[in-house]
Amino acid sequence: MTDISSEHNLHTITNGVKAKTDISHIHAFLGAKTGDKWLAAAKDNLPLLMQDHANCEKKAAGTAMNLIFRYEFHRDLQEKLAQLVREEMLHYEQVLELMRERGIAWSHLPAGRYAKGLLKYKRTWEPAGMIDVLIIGAFIEARSCERFSALADVIDDEKLSKYYKYLLKSESRHYEDYLALAQSVSDEPIDERVAFFRAVEAQLIDSPDGELRFHSGVPDFA
Repeated sequence: MTDISSEHNLHTITNGVKAKTDISHIHAFLGAKTGDKWLAAAKDNLPLLMQDHANCEKKAAGTAMNLIFRYEFHRDLQEKLAQLVREEMLHYEQVLELMRERGIAWSHLPAGRYAKGLLKYKRTWEPAGMIDVLIIGAFIEARSCERFSALADVIDDEKLSKYYKYLLKSESRHYEDYLALAQSVSDEPIDERVAFFRAVEAQLIDSPDGELRFHSGVPDFA
C-alpha cells in the first residue's frame, strides 16, 4: 500500500522513463504484429483509446479478482494475482488522471469483440477451463504490452508516450505470470493449447474490425 497520490506517481514515472523495455519475447510469443492501419487510427483517436485503456485496466483487475475467489486452493495463483490486481487498479487510477489532465470526460464505451472472441473457445470442464482462462490472460497482457510499445513510438503526446513505456515492464511480467500459472495447473505441456489461442488471437488482430479498441483488429469503419 502507498500513500503517494497517483498524480505524484505519474510525475515521477514520466520524468524517470528513459528507454523502452525490451519486449522481443512478446513479439515471439504473439502470432501477429499490430499494423500501421490500427496505429494510424489509434493516433487519431487517443481520447477514445484512453477510455478503453481505462476500461481494460479495470476489467483486468476484476478478472484477476474473480480467479482469486474461484481458485482459492491455488496458493501461487493467489499471490501472483493479488499483486496483479493492485497494479491494474493503480494503472486504472493513473489513466483516469491522464484523462483528467487532457480534459477527456468519462463516457460509456461498450467492449469490443476481442475478449469474447477468445473466451468463446474456453473449455467448460476443470482444470481445462482454468488453464484456458490463464492462457487467454497471457495473450491479453502480451497484446497490451505490444501495443503500448508500438503506440509509444508514434503518438505526439510525450507524457503519454513515456507512460506507455513505463507500463511495458509490468504488462510483460503479467503475461509471464499467467502463462506460468497455466502450466502449473496442467499435468502435461500446454504448448498445443497456447498455439491454438495464438492462432485465434492473431486472427482477431489481423481481420477487419468495425470498432476501434485497444485490442481491436484492422480498422474497417463505415
